Amino acid sequence: MRAVVERVSRAQVTVNGEIAGQIGLGLLVLLGVGRDDTEADAIYLAEKIAGLRVFEDDEGKMNRSVQDVGGSVLAVSQFTLYGDVRRGKRPSFDAAAPPEKARRLYEFFVEKIRAAGLRCETGRFQETMRVELVNEGPVTILLDSKKEF
Repeated sequence: MRAVVERVSRAQVTVNGEIAGQIGLGLLVLLGVGRDDTEADAIYLAEKIAGLRVFEDDEGKMNRSVQDVGGSVLAVSQFTLYGDVRRGKRPSFDAAAPPEKARRLYEFFVEKIRAAGLRCETGRFQETMRVELVNEGPVTILLDSKKEF
């Protein structure tokens, strides 16, 4: 499972002109589910993201988590995180999980974020979405449950 995590002052996702999810201070998480991923991968990323210390403390150091600052999470499914362009210019998505498995693990991830006591908004699975954000810092972190990067 892969995630692009961005520290934001605000973010929202719209579908067909309608706001599907919206947050203020917090983390925008673009989440991709791989073919071999399991619930253990979702648990690992949810715990890592909930505790990720990317918000500044009183001394200006990134030492506080989204939980510490009372922030929220906006989780958006994004299978294109598994796009492979090593053998050409058109991405192959063979490593991405099939939609039914991806939906189940994406929803499980959201449940785990909420179980950590965080407000978690979402996009809409398998929909074309428009994501808007104000990245603070900018701070962008790449995570992979298989620790490939």
